[in-house]
Amino acid sequence: MATGNINVSVENIFPLIKKFLYSDHEIFLRELISNATDATLKLKHLTDIGEAGGVEYDNPKIEVKIDKENNTLHVIDQGIGMTKEEVEKYINEVAFSGAEEFLEKYKDSAKDSGIIGHFGLGFYSAFMVANKVEILTKSYKDEPAAHWVCKGTTEFTLEEADKKDRGTEIILHINEDDKEFLEEARIRELLTKYNKFMPIPIKFGTREESLPLPEDAPEDAKPETKTVDDIINNPNPAWTKQPTELEDKDYKEFYRELYPMQFEEPLFHIHLNVDYPFNLTGILYFPKLTGNMDIQRDKIQLYQNQVFVTDNVEGIVPEFLTMLRGVIDSPDIPLNVSRSYLQADSNVKKIASYISRKVADKLKSLFNNNREDFEKKWNDIKIVIEYGMLSEDKFFKKSQDFALYPTVDGKYYTYAELEEKIKDNQTDKDGNMVILYASNEDAQHSYVEAAKAKGYEVLLLDSPIISHLLQKLESEKEKISFARVDADHVDNLIKKEDDKISKLSDEEKEKLKTDFETVVPKEKYTVQLEAMDSDAAPLIITQPEFMRRMKEMQQTGGGGMFGMGNMPEMYNLVVNTNHPLISEILNTKTAKKQERLIKQSLDLAKLSQNLLKGEELTAFIKRSFDMVK
Repeated sequence: MATGNINVSVENIFPLIKKFLYSDHEIFLRELISNATDATLKLKHLTDIGEAGGVEYDNPKIEVKIDKENNTLHVIDQGIGMTKEEVEKYINEVAFSGAEEFLEKYKDSAKDSGIIGHFGLGFYSAFMVANKVEILTKSYKDEPAAHWVCKGTTEFTLEEADKKDRGTEIILHINEDDKEFLEEARIRELLTKYNKFMPIPIKFGTREESLPLPEDAPEDAKPETKTVDDIINNPNPAWTKQPTELEDKDYKEFYRELYPMQFEEPLFHIHLNVDYPFNLTGILYFPKLTGNMDIQRDKIQLYQNQVFVTDNVEGIVPEFLTMLRGVIDSPDIPLNVSRSYLQADSNVKKIASYISRKVADKLKSLFNNNREDFEKKWNDIKIVIEYGMLSEDKFFKKSQDFALYPTVDGKYYTYAELEEKIKDNQTDKDGNMVILYASNEDAQHSYVEAAKAKGYEVLLLDSPIISHLLQKLESEKEKISFARVDADHVDNLIKKEDDKISKLSDEEKEKLKTDFETVVPKEKYTVQLEAMDSDAAPLIITQPEFMRRMKEMQQTGGGGMFGMGNMPEMYNLVVNTNHPLISEILNTKTAKKQERLIKQSLDLAKLSQNLLKGEELTAFIKRSFDMVK
């Protein structure tokens, strides 16, 4: 029997592993299964190239077993195994990695063999939960088996063993504080979380399977059952296949496999498959999205050679796509040794850029191939596209081919189509094209109707980030501006000619302004006198586009003007000096009646903007009943 010291460059690697190397104890199982997969794939590669000395690959599997009586957890593979010398080299000399040397030796033929390459330090994560670890291993070469034992110090024992089957068994003697890892439910949860799509079948116990009944079986016949291995993973998930091998139903089935608690089907999918300048495969799904941007995050799962790494894909996937769902798998994503944190790297930027481009191409293709269906799905996907237009210039440019601008009448235009449609009628006297929009069709109904009466198109733009997007569009396009229909009287939103003539003299207007300012609260309303058509409303409440947009931008994060998000709401009260009611208010003999008319008119204007609430609404109803008695 040999004894010795593990060759590491620090006094004792174990405290380092437990405190700093791994952020979460539970990943020890992921690492051990990865190593077992690694060893199995190495054997497959050697048999494929005829260097395994006549050994058959023969569909091996990995088995995980719990032995509660002996407080042990076993991970058993039927892979390449190790000789005593290889255990000495790969387990004791931590600075080496078996997989790295293997890849170097067979670098030309092993490029696509899927070897993970984390045997060195990955194995030692076992000591986070075990006070003693054993390795029983027999190489595919015709050499004796080896038995390695270590109790979490730098000392170990290594001797020959009588194991007959090829492969490796890791035996973990679980710490008193980590007994949770001897519970079947906990181990099943970890296997499902980290190893659900590993490329080698993983057995965890057995299950009963019903056999089909013969055709002539009586009605009350019960099917026979047989005991089969409980294979907890799907070794060939959809993203590892070519798009030509899959149909729409396969993608939908895989979505349900990824998200068993998600009952709505995805709107569409995007299959990623690239091998230059980096390796990346995956499937992204557009789910139905609500207006809440934050609740959707962390739904994309990141894998490295089918090993689950994280569902926090920030940095790898462009931020605007983190609201999607699906899987991305890449061996080229640089992670630290615990695979918990992404390392800054130029490849990561290339990956994010590729994904963004691929998504844009897919959206353009969907739009071109079936515009009607794309329009139906627009409200469910627009938040992602609008966020992308805001955050990425390249995506913004590509989005011009498929980003839609819906109207209150249910029509959908691309920007080029919208411009062509409205440029003649909605260009003001200074040559600027004004695009009118509503954010709430019901609340802004009277303003929408006034604009439509002029023959204007009114868009319906109601995303939470729309103010930011409009700012971006105005900076990218020439001589255009967006105005919400309630930002001013419609004649002021698109000025076609010089001001209309007022029926009131300057003295009358001065008096009228004073009368209104006496009654209307100054802290909320700025009184403006405007000469409008006599059949336009007598009073209109508007909120200036710039001020309102700056407030909205700051409230939804970024942009806007400092401190504006917390400013109280301010409105303009536009008084139509050409309306008969306004002349009546001006000429009313008693101050009391004049005040009542102003309050009633103001409340009606507020009612049209959904601003009349609580005590003010109660007073308005009482006053209205008094006036009609």
